[in-house]
Amino acid sequence: AAWGVDSLPATPGRTSTQIIDALTSGDLDAVVVGGVDAHDLPHSREAIAALKKSFVVSLEIAPSSVTAVADVVLPVAAITEKSGSFLNWEGRARAFDSAVADSHNRSDVRILSMLADALGNPISLGTVTSSAREFNQLGSWDGSRVQLAPVAAGTAKSVSGNDALLSSWRRLLDMGTLQKGEDNLAGTRRPTVAVISPKRATSIGVATGQQVRVSNAHGSITIPVLVEDIHEDAVWIPRNSFASQALVALDAVHGDVVTVVKA
Repeated sequence: AAWGVDSLPATPGRTSTQIIDALTSGDLDAVVVGGVDAHDLPHSREAIAALKKSFVVSLEIAPSSVTAVADVVLPVAAITEKSGSFLNWEGRARAFDSAVADSHNRSDVRILSMLADALGNPISLGTVTSSAREFNQLGSWDGSRVQLAPVAAGTAKSVSGNDALLSSWRRLLDMGTLQKGEDNLAGTRRPTVAVISPKRATSIGVATGQQVRVSNAHGSITIPVLVEDIHEDAVWIPRNSFASQALVALDAVHGDVVTVVKA
């Protein structure tokens, strides 16, 4: 078997939600987090509270909600400082070379290999090139496939009055970590608005350009409204834009129930 083990684990690993639950309950007391911002997770406040209870090692290239609570922060090389590959939408590997020579930052895989050495379970993957070579030697999986378990459809939430189902996603130009300090680029972003249907606009007495407040038990967001063709039960707001950070202010994700009123 690969990497000095006799067999592969039969038990599937934990999902991100299961990891957070295990940190909260104390079943896990330490975690390595690489390239993940807790504010991108559903119910980020619970995730941050769970991280605060554990020993956190963060692999990052910039400050984040995870580095703020981490016990150890290990700087890793940015994409311009290392070589590697991406899988495109077709599942094809697309390689890239480092654009910055003589970087003092180590790659993620080098740091993970050093951590494995310190834990007494060496994986001997010192460079990106050596890692890619080993992965390629594994070849394609020719064993049995995991059977997909059927999942029952969930019950659709119903709303009435001023309640609405939240619809939200990130925009290309928003408050992403890698866009910090790029004020000129941010100046080209789309206006931050809440989108509601004409029927909802009439019911709460607002027109395009006026302010609405989107709220729940965790907080509220007040931004201009745009009346457009959208489902009458829904309200759309940007997930992580200026004046509209649904994950932070509302601790809410797509499909959660919020209240929409004239501000």
